[in-house]
Amino acid sequence: MSTQSKTSRAFKRAKRNWQLYVIVALPVIWLLIFKYGPMYGVQLAFKNFQIRDGIWGSPWIGWDNFKRFFEFKEFWMLIKNTLGISIYQLLAGFPIPIVLALALNATMNLKFKKTVQFVTYMPYFISVVVLVGMVLSFTNTRTGIFNTLLGKVGVSPVHFMGKPEWFKSIYVWSGIWQHMGYNSIIYIAALAGIDMDIHEAAVIDGASRFQRVRFIDFPGILPTVITLLILNSGSIMSVGFEKVWLMQSTLNRTTSEIISTYVYKISLASNAPQFAYATAIGLFNSVINMILLLSVNNIAKKVSETSLW
Repeated sequence: MSTQSKTSRAFKRAKRNWQLYVIVALPVIWLLIFKYGPMYGVQLAFKNFQIRDGIWGSPWIGWDNFKRFFEFKEFWMLIKNTLGISIYQLLAGFPIPIVLALALNATMNLKFKKTVQFVTYMPYFISVVVLVGMVLSFTNTRTGIFNTLLGKVGVSPVHFMGKPEWFKSIYVWSGIWQHMGYNSIIYIAALAGIDMDIHEAAVIDGASRFQRVRFIDFPGILPTVITLLILNSGSIMSVGFEKVWLMQSTLNRTTSEIISTYVYKISLASNAPQFAYATAIGLFNSVINMILLLSVNNIAKKVSETSLW
């Protein structure tokens, strides 16, 4: 078959199914504009960017911006805080939605189940600003509920938000409270796909409810758990900026200053924006995330035969 004939057939097929091509084209265009398009600016990381000269006209300085970041006196503090919050969040927050989904799936009381779902889902729809406002209110030294309870047992008020050692725990556990219900939805959906005949056979064999959860439900959602673990591992260096920024103060800065807040300060919140330097830090962050994603994906593939690709 000639090349012209193949082209003609492909054109006719596209014309006949043009609606499908339009549907596919929309997300592809969005991806090209908002995901691949900004990659043009990555070259800033290797230049001494001057606004008047533009991206192409600015002089090339190679790895100088990266060296500057690695030699920054607070480099290890930023890495430590970023990894500390992320790993803490992963270890504490990742299992809870799984346990919640398994517990809800095993609950026989439908009314109780719906009540728990409603109570745990609602915090997800609270904005970050409102959530931080609630945290600040609850931890207030004079009117906060925590210090009020401490006062009733004779304990002096604690300035939770002013003590660096409390920052990570407040950040992580307030996030768990907000997201555990919503994050459990995907596991509940996975549990709904498990064949009920297996459960009926287990009941006939005398398996308890806990045994069915352990040997049927959990193995049934394990591929979903591993997939989400891989995805979460690939964003370990990307701690949410907004919440950290709103909770940060000069008193807790030693544990709250992370890479994203530092990048914001030297780029958008500075009188002399350092866009090239900020781009280099962002690129470094992305490369580390990519390495972690590939590493965890390969480990998961070897251990469980479940992976993203």
